[in-house]
Formats: sequence, structure tokens, C-alpha cells
Amino acid sequence: MSTLKFKTNINCTGCLSKVTPVLNGENEIKNWEVDLEDKNKVLSVETSEKSAEEVAAIVQKAGFKAESI
Repeated sequence: MSTLKFKTNINCTGCLSKVTPVLNGENEIKNWEVDLEDKNKVLSVETSEKSAEEVAAIVQKAGFKAESI
């Protein structure tokens, strides 16, 4: 299991409510969280099978940007 980190534009609870069903719908994503206190709104994703590019594409599908850090 690895933890991938992304700089995002997910910056409020409303944004979280939009991205939650998308990330929760991915079986390969075991756990995830967004640090809304961090200026970069860091998304941490625990996954054993998804690449950083795949996770970024999933977040973009929900309407947000995710840049691997």
C-alpha cells in the first residue's frame, strides 16, 4: 500500500461533498483525506493499485484539479 499526495483545488466542505462519492466509488482506493487547513489543500490517497496519474484523472472527473507532489 502506498500513499500518494496531490496539491488540489478542493477547498471547502461543498467541494468535498462533490469529490467524496467519486473517490469512495473506486475499489482500489482504501482511504483518502483532504487537508483543508493546508494552503495546497493536500489530498492523501492510500492505494495499492492506482497510479498517481489514474488518481489525478479520477479527481478531474469530479471537476477538480490534482497535481502530484
